[in-house]
Amino acid sequence: MKLGLSKAILLRIAIATLLVSQSISASAQLSITDLGTLGGTLTFASFINARGQVVGASTTATGEQHAFLWEKGTMIDLGTLGGVNDTSFPEAVNARGQVVGFSGPKGQNGHAFLWEQGTMTDLGTLGGLFSDALAINNRGQVVGVSNTTTGEQHAFLWEQGTMTDLGTLGGFFSVANAINARGQVVGVSDTSTSERHAFLWEQGTMTDLGTLGGLFSNALAINNRGQVVGVSNTTTGEQHAFLWEKGTMTDLGTLGGLSSRTAFGRQYAINARGQVVGASTTSTGEQHAFLWDKGTMTDLGTLDAQLCDRNRCSEAQAINARGQVVGIRFTATGEQHAFLWEKDTMTDLGTLGGLFSLAVAINNSGQVVGASTTFSGETRAVLWTK
Repeated sequence: MKLGLSKAILLRIAIATLLVSQSISASAQLSITDLGTLGGTLTFASFINARGQVVGASTTATGEQHAFLWEKGTMIDLGTLGGVNDTSFPEAVNARGQVVGFSGPKGQNGHAFLWEQGTMTDLGTLGGLFSDALAINNRGQVVGVSNTTTGEQHAFLWEQGTMTDLGTLGGFFSVANAINARGQVVGVSDTSTSERHAFLWEQGTMTDLGTLGGLFSNALAINNRGQVVGVSNTTTGEQHAFLWEKGTMTDLGTLGGLSSRTAFGRQYAINARGQVVGASTTSTGEQHAFLWDKGTMTDLGTLDAQLCDRNRCSEAQAINARGQVVGIRFTATGEQHAFLWEKDTMTDLGTLGGLFSLAVAINNSGQVVGASTTFSGETRAVLWTK
């Protein structure tokens, strides 16, 4: 659960010494800023809200991993819940600067937390030893997953000090992945027939969203209009991205290949206009970033048409309300660079001097966050701004 695509890439990169925060030119449009560290040698940024507050994780001087909040040049250590050898990891931030995530000893039997104005609150569990907060809306409602007293894992909704078990679709397992401003929750749950289906939870009722014909689906994100996006197996066993709205699950198709998926980011896979981003295979077997809008999937292409790493050419990670898309593109020479796509143009966002950068989130002001390696091979959280 902890290692999505961006985190897995970042943790494979060797790191060495500490550099001072710096800002260098990345493209004709945006500059890249090193956000620094909490005293260690590795950082990455995962989220940015409308106020430009950046959330991510950093190693400390003693080698622990702590969540951070960066704002106006200052990186704040969010700390931990206080256990022995505790780490902390952020999962989301809302427009009020409230941060949620997980804190515990090296990822085992930790608890979900809510951090606000200098205080980290333990959200507890559903009776078991483990919980993780995965998303928060601007009302301060938090969703995630927790063990129960019987050892099952169930989705939860936490609000004003109370954690509510959202139940399942008849099985033993569920996870809440996202929540919108209306308090609608989406995720995935086992059914009574041991299939795993996407769900929508609203006002005490969990609804099975079905599949595209297969046995599996997973709802990853929801906007404030109640449009849900995720992935599902088809009748032929392929995996396709879907959009669910008002009882209907629509197959978003592919770019000519066999598979497609939405972006992993729970806050950024779909915007308020119903535009969806992700990655799909093409008819030649390459993987390209896509933008889906009003029934049409557009290939966002790649900066180097003939240079793809093992057929991976580009992936879209996030979209904002203005339709600006960010992600990563791959080259056969081993470089992986962040990109910004806008008005049919893909722009390389550059790096801090190394071979790698990744853009994972963008707010409605066009501020972009992610990570980059430096010339000496360190990995740093970065912010791209005009």
